[in-house]
Amino acid sequence: MNLLLLFDEDFLPDGTARLTGRRAQHAREVLRAEPGELLRVGRLGGLVGTGEVLENTAEALHLRVSLTEPPPPRAGVELLLAIPRPKALKKVLPAVASLGVDRVVLVNAARVEKSYFDSKVLAPAFVQELLLQGLEQARDTRLPEVLVRERFRPFVEDELDALFGREALRLLPHPPALQPLASLGLAEASRVVLAIGPDGGWVPFEAELLEAHGFRPFTLGPRILRVETAVPVLLGQVALLRAGA
Repeated sequence: MNLLLLFDEDFLPDGTARLTGRRAQHAREVLRAEPGELLRVGRLGGLVGTGEVLENTAEALHLRVSLTEPPPPRAGVELLLAIPRPKALKKVLPAVASLGVDRVVLVNAARVEKSYFDSKVLAPAFVQELLLQGLEQARDTRLPEVLVRERFRPFVEDELDALFGREALRLLPHPPALQPLASLGLAEASRVVLAIGPDGGWVPFEAELLEAHGFRPFTLGPRILRVETAVPVLLGQVALLRAGA
């Protein structure tokens, strides 16, 4: 945990903050924070700064807070992600939060098992906890928006344009494609939407529908990657190319 995240309800009327539960336990058992020490803190959705330890007991962590800096800049990336296996999703969600993704739409696909939508991993509280872990790692304070859509075609045909906007560069990593990512003009893109399929990839109908809605297919090379590997790899490549590296 590289950042103690503070929520609105943590703040007392005098402006100090009182933390309990996992965060206080981490400060007590891992950081072994003593009164007078400064810890890195951030307010969810707001600024980051320091928290001076006033008291650290078995009941709570009491901090005097100074929030003066903005969180890291956003990646300018959104994901349309065929919902992966629950175990993989538990790795993907912290990763996308760490990497500054603004929105993730978890969508059904032909190669997605229906049982995935019944997983406890999709419970809102579970999703938020995974995202918070990613923010703590990256010293960020802004949660990605996570949406779930169980019908692929209606989402693409009826919602996609309004949700992602028409100005974003839409990209489709798809093994049959030959065009490399570097040739798609990422350096000039203000925003990017990545449509990442399930293990096994999008079926032809899905890929064709996405292409008909402006997604440009490209290749990641000869290696076939699992979703939990492909997501951070793709986000890293997009970030490098947009920076002109």
